[in-house]
Amino acid sequence: MKKILVTGGLGFIGSHTVVELQNEGYEVLIIDNLSNTSIDVLDQIESITGIKPTYVNIDLRVQKDVKQFFDTHEVDGVIHFAAYKAVGESVSKPLEYYQNNLNTLVYLLGELTARNIDNFIFSSSCTVYGQADQLPITESAPVKPAESPYGYSKQVGEILIRDTCKALGLNAIALRYFNPIGAHPSIKIGELPLGVPQNLIPFITQTAAGMRKELSVFGDDYPTVDGTAVRDYIHVVDLAKAHIAALGRLLQKENKTNYEFFNIGTGKGSSVLEVIKAFEKASGFPLNYKIVGRREGDITAAYADTTLANKELKWKTELSLDEALDSAWKWQQAQK
Repeated sequence: MKKILVTGGLGFIGSHTVVELQNEGYEVLIIDNLSNTSIDVLDQIESITGIKPTYVNIDLRVQKDVKQFFDTHEVDGVIHFAAYKAVGESVSKPLEYYQNNLNTLVYLLGELTARNIDNFIFSSSCTVYGQADQLPITESAPVKPAESPYGYSKQVGEILIRDTCKALGLNAIALRYFNPIGAHPSIKIGELPLGVPQNLIPFITQTAAGMRKELSVFGDDYPTVDGTAVRDYIHVVDLAKAHIAALGRLLQKENKTNYEFFNIGTGKGSSVLEVIKAFEKASGFPLNYKIVGRREGDITAAYADTTLANKELKWKTELSLDEALDSAWKWQQAQK
């Protein structure tokens, strides 16, 4: 049984990936400092899979603690989620984002290469493309100047990994996510950000639930179908399964180079207003929303060409936007 470390494994995407790893027979160790999640997620994972993962609460920004973890735990691979992830917040807190998202990666890569631990999967983002010249976005699209410190942290993260692979022989895959949404079909884990949500879907569900007075739609003057920004919304369970496919590729030595990257999305773009209308249809609830000014760091449109991931990872999405929104709403309603 292969042991896989999942950093940020109690977070939104991390917890869903832990479930899929356990379903596939992997032994999972989780590192999470609970900066944007709750320890209760650990019990929920166990209630879904019947297995409680090993959990360690350390801050990956403390290098000696990272070293101590690897001194006491043997792993066969790492899936690295732990990072700050809000585009808008990163604009106002750039130093926090660079310290958290880059220092932790450097410390992890240092331990892996020193101990000859292979198989590293990086949680990257479509923000590395900036505002792409052509849609849908393929992996051959240029990495353009990012629109936010968050985007830059992912760009530099990929460079750190690429250079480490080249110099020290690490095998790694970066998965460039588009916009993960939804919740596990058990409705036991989902997206529950601490504080004010930075992402669209939890803001929608919290507004529908009466927790927020109204939803802010940032800009209606973009050159899109209805003036609102367009994104590629992927069900989090589909996204989690992409990590299983990528891990299998590395473990079975099927990677074609020791550093690869893939777009992970649905291939379809939806505007903010289209998502709002789809949610109203799925939930039966009218949403109170207001058009406000554009948010700094946001781009006009981004959706994926997933041809490469479909072919090389033998993976594709199976769940629809409506299914994702329905699960997100059920998850919100289950929160007391």
